[in-house]
Amino acid sequence: MVAPGKLYVVVVMVLIATISSSVSADPDMLQDVCVANLNNDEERAVKMNGFACKANFSASDFFFAGLAMPQPTNNTLGSIVTFADVMQIPGLNTLGVSMARLDFAPGGLNQPHTHQRASEMLFVLHGELDVWFITTANVLVSKTIRQGEIFTFPRGLVHFQINNGKGPATAIAAFNSQYPGRQDIATSLFAATPPVPNSVLSKAFQISYKEVNAIKSKLA
Repeated sequence: MVAPGKLYVVVVMVLIATISSSVSADPDMLQDVCVANLNNDEERAVKMNGFACKANFSASDFFFAGLAMPQPTNNTLGSIVTFADVMQIPGLNTLGVSMARLDFAPGGLNQPHTHQRASEMLFVLHGELDVWFITTANVLVSKTIRQGEIFTFPRGLVHFQINNGKGPATAIAAFNSQYPGRQDIATSLFAATPPVPNSVLSKAFQISYKEVNAIKSKLA
């Protein structure tokens, strides 16, 4: 009998392998490794996916401990996402995979957002989450998922999660991209620089300029 903790590790590893070997979002790698030179200071180097390959690399370029511990959720939304992508793990460059840890306080919301470059598989470590995505035909797909369960979010579609349980919740996400990207809908529209004109937001959301300014002030 496999202990629950070890079982979850195995499931997460299979999750990564599955999403990597399915429909690939990033181009296939052409060499063993291309550890990202995040400083891009090698001007003449060939760049793979926007990054030059480091001339010298070490095991630390493939290591990240940032998902090991819970992160504080005492913010407005009551949630926090910790990414483990190429910006934290340079060795992920050209490998087409990344992960994230999601921590939720009770009632915490991971606000509506998209990942432009990746599909996502979400695995609940503990607690329970209500999850949703919206299709381009404006169909809302929803599900409650609990410890040990998985839900999938298709690439590019708006999705979000909320912890409606009585205690905190934690999930691990796997992506089929080294750098999935994230665009928060509300922040993109109401906190862009330079700002989206009030006339556009007022007409799109059918609200007054005063209401637009009120939302902007909260998201600034």
